[in-house]
Amino acid sequence: MEWLLLAYRMPREPSTPRITVWRKLARLGVAKLGDGLVALPADARSQERLEWIADEVNEAAGEATLWKGRLTSAAAERVLVRRMAAVIGAEYRALITAAAEARQRGPVKRQTVARLRRELRRISQRDYFPPPEREPGRMRVADPPVRRRRCGVRVRGRPG
Repeated sequence: MEWLLLAYRMPREPSTPRITVWRKLARLGVAKLGDGLVALPADARSQERLEWIADEVNEAAGEATLWKGRLTSAAAERVLVRRMAAVIGAEYRALITAAAEARQRGPVKRQTVARLRRELRRISQRDYFPPPEREPGRMRVADPPVRRRRCGVRVRGRPG
């Protein structure tokens, strides 16, 4: 399997660009291999996103290099894949818990359903190696009972 490796270094001050880059990398679901070294499975989408981040690092007076490579050890690759899947598995478990808690309070508000679905979408975008929690997470969020709002508005020809 090919991996994309981003090696980067940024000045300590100002801290805002460094924090922005760190948050973007976290949203991508990178595996942190060391200080200033992250990895993602190689695909065109990930490469484009990491190239954009590398450009941001360079624009902030930092240094960034994007590499494509393979691990020489299958065992090391399995460890990295398991580590990435475990992080995502924990996020799915938290989502499952949030959905269960929302259901315990009765019918779920539409806003809550929308929030849970947005979170599921965010997790799915970082889910490179699906953990066992993926399907239960999707099922819990897919069809919760929704609280319907009664507004008493009359529709022409129908009683309100």
